[in-house]
Order: sequence, then structure tokens, then C-alpha cells
Amino acid sequence: MNWKQELKNLLWIGGIFLAVYFLPLGNARFDNAIMEALNLLKWYAREHVLLCLVPAFLIAGVIAVFISQGSVIKYFGPKATKWKAYLVASVSGAILAVCSCTILPLFSSIHKKGAGLGPAIAFLYSGPAISILAMILTARILGWEIGLARIIGAVSFSIIIGLLMAFIFRKEEKEKADHENAKELQIQPEGRPMWQTSWHFFTLVLILVFVNWGKPPDESGVWFEIWQYKWWITAFLGLGLVYSLIKILNIKWFYVLLVMIFTAAAAFMFPETPTIAFVTATIGIVAISRATPGEPSDWINESWWFTKQILPLLLIGIVIAGLLLGSAGGQGLIPQGWITTLVGGNSLASNAFASVFGAFMYFATLTEVPIVQGLLQNGMGQGPALALLLSGPALSLPSMLVIHSIMGTKKTVVFVALVCIMATISGMIFGWIMG
Repeated sequence: MNWKQELKNLLWIGGIFLAVYFLPLGNARFDNAIMEALNLLKWYAREHVLLCLVPAFLIAGVIAVFISQGSVIKYFGPKATKWKAYLVASVSGAILAVCSCTILPLFSSIHKKGAGLGPAIAFLYSGPAISILAMILTARILGWEIGLARIIGAVSFSIIIGLLMAFIFRKEEKEKADHENAKELQIQPEGRPMWQTSWHFFTLVLILVFVNWGKPPDESGVWFEIWQYKWWITAFLGLGLVYSLIKILNIKWFYVLLVMIFTAAAAFMFPETPTIAFVTATIGIVAISRATPGEPSDWINESWWFTKQILPLLLIGIVIAGLLLGSAGGQGLIPQGWITTLVGGNSLASNAFASVFGAFMYFATLTEVPIVQGLLQNGMGQGPALALLLSGPALSLPSMLVIHSIMGTKKTVVFVALVCIMATISGMIFGWIMG
């Protein structure tokens, strides 16, 4: 009998029993925190799982199946040209403009394929942190100064943190590079022309981008027009996906036509709820792809692997974040008054607290701007505001749990620490400049 393992099991059982035994049910703050956790979970399920995570899992499956390991290692591997690897990683992450949770399946996929730690981290940070619309919204609502500082900070962070992670773990990266070199002869060439893989991949990426296009504050201009017609744009992109399914993946045209008919019927029956048509199309694509032997079924199998590895951890993290920090509309166990008090001024403590608080709280895409606006109106300093904007969108408690499962404890701790430290320093400098 392994007594160490049995003692560990006993401690877990005892700890859970005591936590349940002493639950403070009936306490107003605890009961409210429970409701906030459930509200946040419900909101996340409605707003992010179907439109954000499901397309992200499918894109991750494309990377795993259709993009060869040789291509990933060539552009993102430990021995790839550094400036090209980091440029591609930061730009490709920024194009997606997704939240800290949606980027995780894509990060997991390129990491699994053999991408170097530095470029993979640059991609992980840039996806949620560098969003053109978020930058414009920040400058317009919070002022051009903080908007410009956020742009400079986010772009530089993605590259600097990636370089620092690669340097800190350079020994492991060297071993990884040597391992890849040892099996280089076994790497298979691309199974199809690159333009076909690119067509399928970027069609799904564009669908992910436009289906999640947020409503801008001003009901005018090009950003509002894109939001107003985003479902029509998504439908047009869907035609590109139809071509991909039939001509590239060789799925029988009759099956694809059936999915199109069911999707059109859902759109006609529920014109005010286009999400129903989107879900109908997604279920249909998954079903016909899974039923087609070869790469289509492999694509869905890989997407499912990412789903079952990542989604449970995300949901657990959302519940914990809601319980502790509440949601945008309510308070958790930690009173929001404490938070407002702790982020006033421009001290080291206020900037550090803002960066750590932002790192653990969950921000959906663009929601960080009105939250920071509210905190500024309640006494938050300019420096802590920037610190929160640089750490918050890129990290969250749910994302940390998933990153830990991918990279391990040591790398996750170092990554989170680097984000928080750099956000704190940037906040202090910005607060000093703003005077």
C-alpha cells in the first residue's frame, strides 16, 4: 500500500467534508456570492461557450490534424528565426481578438504540435490582450493617453514576456529542440496544398471573429456597421465553409446540403435569435464530418479531445472566480468596496493589487473598458487602471487552471508573475507621467 498516496486521499476527503460541514449557508454575503457564481456561469455558458469556445475548439482541431508538425516547428519551433516567430505569433494572436479563455484551445494546439515556448507564450498573451476594437474603445472612453499606453504595453508585453519565458526555461527549450532535430526525418510533408488548409483554417477563424463582434458604444461608423451586419457576414463566410467541406474535405455534397437546409430553416423560424441557426449549423457540420472517415472524422476527434481537456477546467474556474469576485453586476465574497479602496493613487501597492486583481478576474472581450471606467469614477488611479488593462484581458483564474494543465506549475507561475510584474511597473510609470 502506498501510504503517502493514501494519506493524500484522506486529506482531500477530510478537507472536502469539513468545507461542506461548515458551509455558512444563511449568511447574506455567502448566499449572494453563490448566486453570483451561478449567474456568471450561466452568462458564460450563454455568451461564450457556443459562439467563442466551440469555433475555437474546431480551429484547434484543424491545427492538430491539417497543419503538419513540420510547419509549426518551422515557424514557431525553438530554432525558428526569432524575429519572424515572435512577429507571426503576436500578429496572429492579435487578429483573433478573443478572450483569455477562447485563446486556450489554439494555444494548446500549437504547443502540442511543437511550437517553441517563447512564440507560443507571445501568441497566448497577444490573442486576448491586443484587440484593435478594444484599443479604440479604450482611447475613446478612457482617454487617448491610456489608450496609447495600452497599445504600446500590450504589443511589447507579448514579445518581451515570450522572450523572457524562453530565456528562463532555455535548458528545457534546448532539450526540446534537440528532440525535434532527432526525429526531423520522420516529419511528414503537408498532405494537401497549403492554400486548401489555409482556406479551411482562415474561414473558421473569420467566422469566430465576426460572430463574436461586440457592439461598439457609438451607433455609427464602420465598427457599428460590421456589428449590425455580423450575422450576414457570418452567413457569407459559411458559404466558404461549404466549399471547404465539399471540395477540400471531400464530404458528400448531399450531407452538406442537408445541413444548409436545416440551418436556413432555423434562421427563418427564429430570425430574432440567430444563435439557434449557428448552433444548428455547428451540430450539422460536426455530425457529417464525424461520419466521414479520414481527416474529417480525425478533425472532430481532435476537437473533442481539446474540449474535454479544457472545458471542465474553465467552468470550474468561472465558478470560483464568480464566488470570490462576483460578476459585473454583483459582489462575491470579496467586497468591491475593498477593491476600489485598494486601487486608489499610484503607489506600488495599488498598481500591484490592480494587476493581480485583473489577472484573477474574468473579463469577456471589451468588458474591461466599462469596468475600469466605473473604477476610475470611484477613485481608481490612472496607473492602476493601465495595470489592470494590461493584465486583466490576458489572464483569468479559469485560464490559469487550463494553462497549468498544459505547461505545468512552474511555467504557469512564472508566466503569471511576469504579466503581473510588468503590468505593475508599466502602471507606476504611466501614473508618474500622468502626474
